[in-house]
Amino acid sequence: MLNNFIDRIKLSFRKDKELYFSLYQILGFYPHEISYYKMALMHKSIMHRNAKGKPMNNERLEFLGDAVLDAVVGDIVYKHFPGKREGFLTNTRSKLVQRDTLNKLAQEMGINQLILSSGHSYSHNSYMGGNAFEALVGAVYLDRGYNVCMEFMQKRILSQMINIDKVAYKEVNFKSKLIEWSQKNRVKLDFVQVEQEKDKNGSPVFTYKVVIEGIEGGTGKGYSKKESQQIASKLTLEQLRKKPQYIDAVFAAKSNRTKMEEEPVQSVPVTEVKSDFIITKESETEEKQVDVFCEKVYEETSQKDTEPKVEVKEEEEFDLSDISSTPKEMSKEDIIAAAEAAAFEEEGEK
Repeated sequence: MLNNFIDRIKLSFRKDKELYFSLYQILGFYPHEISYYKMALMHKSIMHRNAKGKPMNNERLEFLGDAVLDAVVGDIVYKHFPGKREGFLTNTRSKLVQRDTLNKLAQEMGINQLILSSGHSYSHNSYMGGNAFEALVGAVYLDRGYNVCMEFMQKRILSQMINIDKVAYKEVNFKSKLIEWSQKNRVKLDFVQVEQEKDKNGSPVFTYKVVIEGIEGGTGKGYSKKESQQIASKLTLEQLRKKPQYIDAVFAAKSNRTKMEEEPVQSVPVTEVKSDFIITKESETEEKQVDVFCEKVYEETSQKDTEPKVEVKEEEEFDLSDISSTPKEMSKEDIIAAAEAAAFEEEGEK
């Protein structure tokens, strides 16, 4: 029975010799069932199907590996930091298993070079390496069990590639990252306190949630406002990166808000302030002129009403025939008479 198993391993090893050596360099041991690891390195863009027509890719192993990683890393962090509170342990585990960390590990370990995918998908998927890393952990769990996964993470990852103490005490300000993102994209961001309570030891516990454009994001609970807001911000950033429907809803809400704000106002209020309550010289003059005029009119009207009426006879019409622009022609007798009259006037003056 044992010999048959060894023969199968040898046959499979000769067939996938390069893959065995590559996995040994990554994991530190040779796989038993190579099919798990082949599946872990198969991206969904390949569109490979089994004999029954079902798609074969690493998504299911990625799901399993994500759960195993949380348990293994949580176990390691719990034992490495005795006496630390839940919030500190949660933040440390989150930093160790976050997507950026796993992506960098996959690149450094050479996992990216083993992934089977279409070139287009690989160049446009920044999470492919991290997803493959999680899928490999799922394959190790199915092939070797939980203890081997623990040993792999402790001896190969956290002792050789990651300084767990440095990661734990490194401050990552997720709140500032979220605020920076919201300012760049001009979206409305709020941190809302959900509740404040006390734990069994009497220590205050705060719960905050993130609200972007009226849409709820992540919710965080911690022993301080800062800690709870950090957790809520981290969860919100993960939603924005991993859930397209969430970020679509945020920008749809922003579009509706800005559209309402940009609608034109039908009637614009007048900004000119009337100062008619101030008495000026001009206004006094105008009032006097108006009063004088009114009084004069009133007096004239009154006089007309009181004075006796005089009947005026109609004048005779002018004879327009006597009006001429040229003098009338004089007769000879008239000329002689006028000359004699002028002569007598001159003698009298002498």
